[in-house]
Amino acid sequence: MWIKLSLLLLAAISFTLFGSAASLNRSSFPAGFFFGTASSAYQYEGAAREGGKGPSTWDTFTHSHPDRIVDRSNGDVAIDSYHRYKEDVAMMKDIGFNAYRFSISWSRVLPRGNLKGGINREGITYYNNLINELVSNGQQPFITLFHSDLPQALEDEYGGFLNPKIEQDFADYAEVCFREFGDRVKHWITLNEPALTSTQGYGNGGSPPLRCSKWVANCSAGNSATEPYIVTHNLILAHAAAVKVYREKFQISQKGQIGITLNSAWVVPLSQSKDDIEAASRGLAFMYDWFMEPLNSGKYPAVMVNRVGKRLPEFTRSQSLMVKGSFDFIGLNYYTSTYAANVPCPRGKPMVFTDACVRFTTARNGVLIGPKAASDWLYVYPRGIQGLLEYTKEKFNNPIVFITENGIDEVNDGKMSLDDKVRIDYILRHLLYLQRAIRNGVRVKGYFAWSLLDNFEWTAGYTLRFGLVYVDFKNGLRRYHKRSALWFKLFLHN
Repeated sequence: MWIKLSLLLLAAISFTLFGSAASLNRSSFPAGFFFGTASSAYQYEGAAREGGKGPSTWDTFTHSHPDRIVDRSNGDVAIDSYHRYKEDVAMMKDIGFNAYRFSISWSRVLPRGNLKGGINREGITYYNNLINELVSNGQQPFITLFHSDLPQALEDEYGGFLNPKIEQDFADYAEVCFREFGDRVKHWITLNEPALTSTQGYGNGGSPPLRCSKWVANCSAGNSATEPYIVTHNLILAHAAAVKVYREKFQISQKGQIGITLNSAWVVPLSQSKDDIEAASRGLAFMYDWFMEPLNSGKYPAVMVNRVGKRLPEFTRSQSLMVKGSFDFIGLNYYTSTYAANVPCPRGKPMVFTDACVRFTTARNGVLIGPKAASDWLYVYPRGIQGLLEYTKEKFNNPIVFITENGIDEVNDGKMSLDDKVRIDYILRHLLYLQRAIRNGVRVKGYFAWSLLDNFEWTAGYTLRFGLVYVDFKNGLRRYHKRSALWFKLFLHN
């Protein structure tokens, strides 16, 4: 009775808050459309030293540089989904989701990162148990193979993604996963947000392995003008190598699909001047086309070739053929948008963040592009999701797309707040623009909210909450449904 009353109350609130958008529900989307939530191993699992797992670069980073994490925390325990996955899967089923996107910890499967170090059967067992639990509860598993947590052993051995050797080791790791789990997993994602791996890890030292030019930030080594481009090149080749393995050895028998998840803001010209319109196009190219164009054509965007020059690696003919078309679908993580203005190209030392000769800003004439969330980078601009989707349709031959992340955060102020109407508004408005994109011919097949549960949010630690479900970090990691979880239950059961 309490749940029924709560849902009726939410229906009334939704209509009051959102007007015509309140008529949206699961039936507003195509048959077979997936609704789920997304997570990652380091942010959720915990059990950092259990079950034969080897250390990842994030394990090392959070312990070696606790000052880089806002609350000096780490993911050693995270939200303990390693032990509590059955409870969490039961919540997914109860809310009404039919898919769950999660990542595999590379170093839980291969503790040394490669086959020479051996396969950890305890890790295989854990993921088998999780997958079986999902399937038995009507949840389609979407597996991400790499979500930021590189095995530390590979970083130590040859510099991780700076070295072309990573291509073969990633392909070998992917093959282990395809072989062990592919009979039940029909959607594979090779990499999550590779642009952040290259720009944050090697452009400004904001994440492992903390590399950048010394004049950019407090990094002990690196080159912000070259390394982000080298790392991106190796990431793309590693992705394509894994796709090649899947297509040649597993896809026909397992009947699954494989893709990659990219992140991008939507970029709006600051003015309607020709310079600013061109700047917005360049900004999007350096942010999104950097990856999409090679996947589409086997080449980097012409604007990047012209502006980055010899610092941008080139694909060999065989590499270009391997990269081109190396996806069955594209995952898009969309959270926010930005304005872009043209600026003169800086003289002197080049770097990945200034090569586009664009100034990004969140305000025009003193007015924000949208309300600011808890994160400094997140401004709410729901129509941007439609813009990015329709851009993808028009420029890249209308690929199949999944929205693999979308969400908003609030500050963890130490108080239990379950009344997150702002999150309901955010999700509903994005779904409205998502539906419009589908009506305009974009082939979107699913939507994954970030995230089911509050969790460890990288360098923000536990100071931000993105979950539909509140996690009490101070009292045994107990889970409590927020209002948004109840709203989703109404949305999905209607």
